[in-house]
Amino acid sequence: MNASHYLPVLAWLPTYPRKWLSADLIAGMTTAAVVIPQSMAYATIAGLPVEVGLYAALVPMLVYALLGRSRVLSVSVTSTISMLTAAALATVVRDGSPTDYLIAASTLAVLVGLFLVLASLLRLGFVANFISIPVLTGFKAGLGIVIIVGQLSKVLGIPVSKGPSFQTLLAIVLNLGQTHWPTFLVALITLAILLLLPRVAPRVPAPLVAVAVGLLASAVLGLGARGVKLVGEVAPGLPSFALPDLSLVGQLWPGALGIALMSFVESIAAGRAFAREDDAPLDANQELLALGVGNAAGGFFQAYPSGGGTSQTTVNSRAGARTQLSSIVTAITVALTLLFLSPVIALMPDATLGALVLVAAVGMIVPGDFRAIARIRREEFVWAIIALVGVVVLGTLSGILLAVAISFLNLLYHANHPPVYAMGRKPGTDVFRPLSPDHPDDETLPGLLMVRTEGRLTFASAPNARDIILALIQDAQPRVVAFDCSAIPDIEYTALQGLTKFEKKLRDQGTMLWLVALNPEPLKLVERAPLGKTLGHERMFFNLEQAMEAYQANSQSTPDLGLDFAEGGAG
Repeated sequence: MNASHYLPVLAWLPTYPRKWLSADLIAGMTTAAVVIPQSMAYATIAGLPVEVGLYAALVPMLVYALLGRSRVLSVSVTSTISMLTAAALATVVRDGSPTDYLIAASTLAVLVGLFLVLASLLRLGFVANFISIPVLTGFKAGLGIVIIVGQLSKVLGIPVSKGPSFQTLLAIVLNLGQTHWPTFLVALITLAILLLLPRVAPRVPAPLVAVAVGLLASAVLGLGARGVKLVGEVAPGLPSFALPDLSLVGQLWPGALGIALMSFVESIAAGRAFAREDDAPLDANQELLALGVGNAAGGFFQAYPSGGGTSQTTVNSRAGARTQLSSIVTAITVALTLLFLSPVIALMPDATLGALVLVAAVGMIVPGDFRAIARIRREEFVWAIIALVGVVVLGTLSGILLAVAISFLNLLYHANHPPVYAMGRKPGTDVFRPLSPDHPDDETLPGLLMVRTEGRLTFASAPNARDIILALIQDAQPRVVAFDCSAIPDIEYTALQGLTKFEKKLRDQGTMLWLVALNPEPLKLVERAPLGKTLGHERMFFNLEQAMEAYQANSQSTPDLGLDFAEGGAG
């Protein structure tokens, strides 16, 4: 492979068309108008100073622009990652200084980056498919609820100590009488701008306008003097180089692993969702590398974990971004903000940032998605609800572990409980399909049971398939069972041994087992095993049509079915 495979910038930059420059410049600055206020707001979710959110929108975004393949993916901080970061840091830094908290956050980013890079080297990109959409829907909705509860005290101006969501919500309800009305008014105005402006002027970046109004009100009306809490001093300038604290690795790695998983899942989902028709498919392992190096590099420059966010990627795409240059423009805009606007950012009301977070968190709860899941698959709707409740009740990190566990258990259950059904032939055709009350005229033959299963036969799935087939045999009492194997790509050794014993059990009971439509690899395995010698080519057939014809031709003339079926067998 050439260098451009691992460094995609070498592929698109030398052939960059000049006519795309204006589109990328406009898209980059438009995206910055959303990324800057959101990054500051999300940093508060993580319990970090607002400038740290900007650090995380600077270095990781630049690195991804060089290493990532998505033209429009905007990599910075997200509400999901910010909440997971807060949960991970809470287990490590309880009473430490702000400096200790910052060091822990940057160490966490380096760990996340290392996990992602390691996953890339091990070619684990397929892991992105291991969390199902219903479980992810429930997890994000639960996270949204936790974030909303956590921000209510900011928008109401009620001092509440941190604790579990139910405890925090109860404390807020009991102290509603202490609502600070100027703070609440600032939050309401911010919410009005965020909710109404997109409807009136969809091209205007509502978050930037909301922040500008909050800053203007703070400066002109002296909101700080009126009791409205402000962001306060913001460290000016670009982030400085900082080494991670290796002594924290033992405590942070479980949280880092969960954040790495969510960073990749969110990023790959956003990148795929906004891919254009002429874009090459995303290489999941290259995306892991880009996100991993971005997180690790960011951690060495005081950033906390980052990932590709849907909201900022949406803005970047709709603003007309053509290449990763738009992300470089966004990062440069963030750098200029850090260099020259720190004194202005210090005037930002906390209520403005809280309202920004509330709107983002509400967007994570999509009732329509739950309705769609329930309408199609109620079982997976239950998984989504369990994931939601798990996050709210157990906490964020335990919630992500539960979400992953649910996905794996669901995957294992269905992999080990293959569908098994009796087959019939559509009248007048050579089409075979599962017997169903919807097709009462499908053809079967007395004494012949045709059954089919799907998926790889393993030590875990074979017993379940066997039990269902035995139940079908019990009902049909056939002389021959024709086992359609066309949808079985492979048979594991243990399953093959089980199939051998199954054949003998049926033969002892006076029932013959035929194997039909074996795929090449399973056929080789069967022929090498004792089962192949037992069956011979006389009891293996190319398809169900052939098996039916053989049964019809021999059922009257051959009392010992299957022992004289040389003609028409698979051999």
